[in-house]
Order: sequence, then C-alpha cells, then structure tokens
Amino acid sequence: MSEWIKVARVSDLADPGKQTLEVQETLVVLVHLNGRFYCIDDVCTHDGGPLGDGPLDGHQIVCPRHGARFDVRTGRVLCMPATEDITAHEVKVENGEVFVRLNIAA
Repeated sequence: MSEWIKVARVSDLADPGKQTLEVQETLVVLVHLNGRFYCIDDVCTHDGGPLGDGPLDGHQIVCPRHGARFDVRTGRVLCMPATEDITAHEVKVENGEVFVRLNIAA
C-alpha cells in the first residue's frame, strides 16, 4: 500500500470544488463537497479523457468529452458510454491538511 501524501490545505479548495493534482506520478481529481474530501483518478475509462475538466453534479463528476458520469465517493461508473469504474483513493484530513493515499493495483 502507498503512503499518505499531503496534497492541500482544507482552505485551498472551495466547497464545492475540485482540483486536478499529480500524486506520485498519478493524475487525480481532489473533490471538496459538503465538508468532505474525495479523490479519484483523472482519467475517464471510456476514452481516457480528463475528468477534472468536467463539472460536478452533486456527488457525480461528468466527463466533458462524452458525458459519462462517475460517483466521486466510490469511483463507480453511473452511465454510458463508460462501462468501467475509476479508482477512488483514500483521503484523510488532519490539522487542516488534506492527505491522499493512492489505491494502487498489485
């Protein structure tokens, strides 16, 4: 399992808001929503497009290319044209700082 990496301060990201980051050479989207933080891969499983460029719609992020939707809490795909989930990563907040631990396939 990977280590916890500090990626932001809570005050860095509006609620609701999102930011694309690189964590250990992996592009991810950090989402701040309803006081909680979530982190997902920044790659649509349909065609590899950048999810971070798409809008948030509640707990969903919409791929700007073809409209596939994913749940930012779990990475679960919610509608076509994507058919595969994206990876969701662990997030914790301590002393006003946001940390991510990547879920990397073995």
